[in-house]
Amino acid sequence: MSILETKIETMFDPELAETIRQNPIIAVLVIDDPESAVPLAKALIKGGISVIELTLRTPAAFEAAKRIKAEVPEMTLGFGTVINAEQVKKTKEVGAAFAVAPGLNVNVLKAARQHGLSFAPGIVTPSEIELAIEHGCTLMKFFPAETSGGLRHLKSMAGPYSYLNLRFIPLGGLNQENMKTYLADPLVDALGGSWIAPQALIQSGDWETITERAKQASDAANEVLQK
Repeated sequence: MSILETKIETMFDPELAETIRQNPIIAVLVIDDPESAVPLAKALIKGGISVIELTLRTPAAFEAAKRIKAEVPEMTLGFGTVINAEQVKKTKEVGAAFAVAPGLNVNVLKAARQHGLSFAPGIVTPSEIELAIEHGCTLMKFFPAETSGGLRHLKSMAGPYSYLNLRFIPLGGLNQENMKTYLADPLVDALGGSWIAPQALIQSGDWETITERAKQASDAANEVLQK
């Protein structure tokens, strides 16, 4: 088999990857109070967003996930900021569909494979891409996107690996104004949006504003998908 015929055994479930491609706005959330979890998830669903990345930056994250899984089952729930093997284990136990990380930690990748968890490591250099490939990753998180050179940097960096059909989820500095440019590029399967439900809006319980932001993002994504 030539190198051009090489097939990578992906660490990300193909059906789940397709679900995310069809619902390409992933709301990135920081939840301080588990009581906020269900109304937040319902506000996002109402606005057309059905995939979330619940970051492990607060002690409330796992309890929030349990409540969302129980009461808003239509939400595709993933965890972010997964940076050690124990978090991988807990993520799987809670029943999350996937996990992502800001960086690439080989021990975390090994744990994700051991537990059968769809996982996308964070990359920002060609060396990290190659290490991710070595561990079976074909879907990767491009972070931090905007401060690292944005879409121009991603296209240049990913160019040498085009024959491997790699895909990326950019996060960091994305917003309502630049999201369509990212989503229109064939390298991008989805993007992470922290502007949709920022921590302050969650803390204040402003579900109406969150729903409106979700709808704006969802509508914009649908425009791109329909082209």
